[in-house]
Parts: sequence; structure tokens; C-alpha cells
Amino acid sequence: MNPHFEALEFPRILEQLKENALSEKAKQEIGSLSPILSEDVCRRKMAETTAARAVLEGCGSPPLVPMKGLEEIIGLAGAGAMLLPEQLTTVARFAAACRRLAAYLKRGEDFGAEIAAYGRGFSDLSALRQEIESAVSDEKVYDEASPVLRGLRRKIERLETQIKEKLNHILQSRKQYLADSYVSIRSGHYVLPVQRRYQSQFGGTVIDVSGKGTTVFMEPSSITAMQEERSGLSVEEDCETRRILYTLTARVAEEAPRLRADAELMEVLDLLFAKAKYSAQIGARPVEIGGERKIRIVEGRHPLLDRERCVPLDFTMEAGTVGVVITGPNTGGKTVALKTVGLLTLMAQCGLHVPCGEGSYFAMQDGFWCDIGDSQNISQNLSTFSGHITNVIGILNGASRDSLVLLDELGSGTDPAEGMGIAVAVLEELRRRECMFLVTTHYPQVKSYAEEAEGVLTARMSFDRESLRPLYRLELGKSGESCALYIAERLGLPPQLLRRARREVYGGEENGAAREERMKAPKSRLVRTAPLRQGPDPSEKFSMGDSVELLATGETGIVYRPADDLGDVVVQIKGTKRRVRHNRLRLRVPAAELYPPDYDFSIIFDTVENRKARHTMERKFDPDAVITYDAEET
Repeated sequence: MNPHFEALEFPRILEQLKENALSEKAKQEIGSLSPILSEDVCRRKMAETTAARAVLEGCGSPPLVPMKGLEEIIGLAGAGAMLLPEQLTTVARFAAACRRLAAYLKRGEDFGAEIAAYGRGFSDLSALRQEIESAVSDEKVYDEASPVLRGLRRKIERLETQIKEKLNHILQSRKQYLADSYVSIRSGHYVLPVQRRYQSQFGGTVIDVSGKGTTVFMEPSSITAMQEERSGLSVEEDCETRRILYTLTARVAEEAPRLRADAELMEVLDLLFAKAKYSAQIGARPVEIGGERKIRIVEGRHPLLDRERCVPLDFTMEAGTVGVVITGPNTGGKTVALKTVGLLTLMAQCGLHVPCGEGSYFAMQDGFWCDIGDSQNISQNLSTFSGHITNVIGILNGASRDSLVLLDELGSGTDPAEGMGIAVAVLEELRRRECMFLVTTHYPQVKSYAEEAEGVLTARMSFDRESLRPLYRLELGKSGESCALYIAERLGLPPQLLRRARREVYGGEENGAAREERMKAPKSRLVRTAPLRQGPDPSEKFSMGDSVELLATGETGIVYRPADDLGDVVVQIKGTKRRVRHNRLRLRVPAAELYPPDYDFSIIFDTVENRKARHTMERKFDPDAVITYDAEET
């Protein structure tokens, strides 16, 4: 299967379509369906599907049959072989099915469906069917197949009755010689089980011996003459049966051309009604298809999605528009929209009905070129980006002006700047080539290109900002966002991280942006093997801004940096920062009682020069700005 068709999941459509066919030939035809390149042929195939749907809805399911083994049977008849009763019955059933199908299509003429004309193409095989049905069934040839056969079978039946009566009499009169009391048939002879030691006294012919050798199965001499007569009649019966079967086989060989023509016609109808049944299953309809370079989809649905939950797609590429660039958030339905446009176009060009509304139109394409999904190939040592680029190069080498190109996340999988450059270059080449293309992207540069390039249209997948859910509706003429920052904000990403993310993406700086606060990280739950320090954690004793007293000197100061892993606290005393052991300090007044929330402690701890330098460097880079640190600060 064409890998581009596989990307659109067209093989799954064909598998569903096959389930509606009965004959192997029709299933093979379905498996090889491909886009029709002739506009007239494509429209004719579409009209045939429409006609079959009309007859199906008006007359019910058609009386088609599988025709399994029919061609082989016809071939054997033509080669001079003798057909068995079950093979002849298969032929008769096929002839009857053709008669019923012709009558079914005759009723279909009332609906004005052109497909009903196929019914006049079936041959009248009633005579062959009646000859077979009057002579044979699935397992045997009827007694009434010929007077000779009926007479022979009656004679055999009378002889068998006489033989059984004679054997039952022997069972009663000579039971002392018998190993058991029953009559059986061995090698075509009626026999009795005789104990081996009485073999010579019993009288008769040994036909078989038991596994242990203690019992012999003998044909009594008193029935030998009747048995010989029965054997002769059986030979005559077999000869007459073969004569009848050969005669019927010759009739099948005589009608072989008409049987084959009817089989081909039924296979054609099997394929047409499979398309019609599938059209009804997915709620499809006939669509207009032609050479005008435009696509119009009205309430189109992807046939592999749940009809009750699938959001219909409205999509338009008018003549003069060569490409559409679709943007929007992840899981917003961009890829589904891409696949829906490609798959519905492909189905229409194969003569299938399409699940969409009235007024839809599809342009004929000479090729479908897709790069959708993960193109990573481990066996060929290709990364995701390498796989995508390999596909894109193949597309550029093969796509013509009359091709449809579908590219999902063009330029992804590599450095964003370079990926965007490649994406724009590829789109410009496709635009210059004037082939129809649809592309999904997150790149802002690609969106900008689409907004400015002549013949390229932007579109976005709508998104509900309140529920954070995609709406799966395509809005043409609008550019969408990935909504990543918005979603992250709604889900609770801290504001300081969002501010940093916006600066990284869009540049610039918010007015009055102060020093970014760090998120409070949870304490480690790691259990160390070294003995833990006894007593309270020194780092929790003091906080920045606390007023403390040095126990040794009675001096007071302000905590600049809480205790580190060694238990040392940096305290500012009389404008100088000192490193003091935590157990040599006493808390006088907590910072929370001294200063308001969000107090800027740089007023206390920084010099005026340092504060000016910091302010300057937060706004821009200044090579002359200098910040001086005390030794204890570092």
C-alpha cells in the first residue's frame, strides 16, 4: 500500500469496505482501489455508487452469493472431469441467485437507478438449474435422475432385504458358533462375527479378521449368490450414476461462457453494493468532483471517528488559494483536520461517497503526498527530524501542480530557528509550484509567512479558554496560538516563572520588574548514612532581617544570610558583615515584626552605589556598572 495512503489511514477504510463484499474478487478489487485520474471515469464511478445506494434503500439487501469455488468448478467441467453432486449443486445455486438478482434489479428500475440495467445482463440459466436440481442434491444423485437408476436401486434394496432376513435367521439358529449377535458390512459384504475355532464348521467365506484374531467375519455360503447379484447391481448403479454426473457436467461445460459472464457481473454488483452499504453505514453522500482547483467541505466527518462525538469540519480552499496553514494548541484537532481533508478527497477520487454535507466539492489530484505523524525509523537509523526531512524531500521530488500535499508540524524535531527556516522555504517552493497544500505548525514565523504570502490562507483550531478544552472547530482566515503560557497560567504555574518564560519567548521586560522570587522548594527526604546533627536545624533559627545579639560582646546586628550547612550566620553589625556561629547569637526581634511584607532589604544591606549598579543592570547591560561585595558576602 502507498505509504501516503497509509498516513491518511485509507487502508482502514478499505478493510471496512471489504466487510460489505461477499466474493473474493470483489474484495481484491476493493483492496486495490486507488485514485481515478480520469475526470469522466471518476464521476461515472461516483454515479454508480449513488445508483446502488438508491436501489439498496428502495429494495433492501441484494441477493448476492459468495461464488466460492465456482471458477474452479467451471474449469473442471471444461477439462472433462466429472463434477460431484455438491459441485453441481453449487452451480445450480449460483444460477438461482442470478435469477433472483435479476428480479431484484428489475424492481430497482422503479427508482430510476441506472444500476438496474445490470439485471438485463444476466443469462437465463433456468434450464441448467432445473436439470441439476431434479437430479442431484449436496450428497447424492436422486433415484429419479433416470428410470434405469431407479430400477437398479429398487432391485438392490429388495436383495438387501432378503440378505438381512437370511442373516437374522442364521443369528438365531447358529448362535453357538458366533462371537456376537450382530450383522455388519466388511469390504462391501454382509458378514457375521464367527468364533475362529468354529470357522470350518460354520461354512462360508472369511472376509475379515478381528484385531486379536479370535473372531473372523464370514459371509455365509447361503447368501453368496445373493451377494454376488447385489455386487453386480451395485456396479451397474455406479455406472448409471457416473453417466448422469458426466451428462450434467457436460451441460455445465456447455454453459461455461454464460456462467463466467454472470459471475463477472455478480462480482461487479458485489463491489457496487459494497460501496453502497458502506455509504449508508457512515452516513455518506455523493459529492461533486472536478478539475477546478478548489476544495469545499461542508460538515465533513472523519469516517473512522464516532459519528455522535465527531465535530463536523467546514473547510474551504477557493480557486486561487494554494495553501492553508493551520495553527492552534496541542490536541486541538489540527492533525485530525489535516487527515480529514486528505482522506475525504481521496475517497471521493476513488468513486466512494463522502461523509459530508450538500455543496461539498473536491478537486481532482494526480497524487496525494503526506508527512503525518512520527517519522522516526530505527531500522534505517533515522531520527524524527531526519525521517520528516526524508519524507519532505520525496514529496518535493514527486508533487506536481495537480497534487495535494499534507504536512503535519513542518520543521519540527530540530532547532526551532532552523526548523522555522526550513518550513518557510518548503512552503514557498510549494506555493511557487502552485500545488494545493495544507500544513499544521506552532512556529510564529510560519504563521507570519502565511499571513503575508499571496495565495496562502491562515486557519486556527478554536480553543475554549475557560474550560481549557479544544473545540475542534476550524476557523479560516485566523491565526491561532499554542496557548501553552495561558494553559500553564490557568493550571497554576507561578507568576515569576511565567514572567521569565514570556521574556524568553517574546523578549523585553515588564515595567517595574523586581528581583524574581524563587519558588520555595520542599526539603529533601533523602536519608543519609552519616549521623544527623543533634538539636534544631540552625538554618531555621534565624531569617533575613532578624534583629540579633552577639552573646560574647552584647553587640546587636541584623541577619543578612541565615545559617549555612556549617551553622554560620552572616550578620551586619555597624555596616560591616561578619560570619558568626549560630549558637553565639540570640534572637531579639523577628524580621516579621520589624518590616512590612515584601520589604526591599537591599536598602539595609547594599550601598547606594551597589543599588544603583543593580538597578542599571536589571534594565540593560552596562559594562561600566560595578557591584562591590564584602568578603563575608561571598
